[in-house]
Amino acid sequence: MDMTGTTARTPSGHALSGRTAIITGASSGIGRATSLTLAGAGAAVVIQARRADSLENVAREISGRGGKVLPVIGDAGLEADIDRLLDEALAWDDGGRRYDIVVVNAGRGLLGGILTSDAAQWQDLYQVNVLGATYIMRRAGQYMIEKKGGDIVAISSVAARNLSPFGAFYGSSKAALSVITEALRRDVASSGVRVTTVMPGIVLTGFQEVAGYNAENFGNAVAPFGKLLEPSDIAETICWLLTLPPHVNINEIAIRPTGQVYP
Repeated sequence: MDMTGTTARTPSGHALSGRTAIITGASSGIGRATSLTLAGAGAAVVIQARRADSLENVAREISGRGGKVLPVIGDAGLEADIDRLLDEALAWDDGGRRYDIVVVNAGRGLLGGILTSDAAQWQDLYQVNVLGATYIMRRAGQYMIEKKGGDIVAISSVAARNLSPFGAFYGSSKAALSVITEALRRDVASSGVRVTTVMPGIVLTGFQEVAGYNAENFGNAVAPFGKLLEPSDIAETICWLLTLPPHVNINEIAIRPTGQVYP
């Protein structure tokens, strides 16, 4: 990102040529935008999500633009589905039977804090946001150590550092993910593997509605922040991170709308 206030240059259509990326939670929001952006930069992309129809739509959009894509239906919180995702990537001829990039994006939200959030959803939240994310990063880290290189990008949240008044329990899961991602970086850095924690602020996606947010408990509070982030803003930042020289690793980056005061 250009800190002078000028617009950052989007990487060219060949910046990621010859690389294969895995993106979880790819059927919508940041995952969809990241899949389209990385494919547009030349990467072959292996995309995973639970919703078959939505995932196939993303795959058709990528292939319609001339990109290489392999959709794999699965739940990013289940070890068996993660194993199948990685195995299919390694068996995919168009992707070179390898992967160089893993974007750990799949996650879910939950309205409220310790006293007010729905306790019946706690386990499912942590299964995807923490346990599933950790498992795919562990598998990818082991593979990339053998290859002596690669990129792992985990999508956390600014709520990991500054708990949101709307989703403090969700923030606890992202805090755990951020710590785990940094722990992984320390495990793999000496092997030339880069690990980055990306912490978005408020991004306009379907995430808020699924988590239980609405105009009264969320929209009115964020209205003073002005223009909010779009998924493409996060996707372009991820693409930029991946195109840096191999010896440069942005370990952690927070991306907020300019007007976002908190969290």
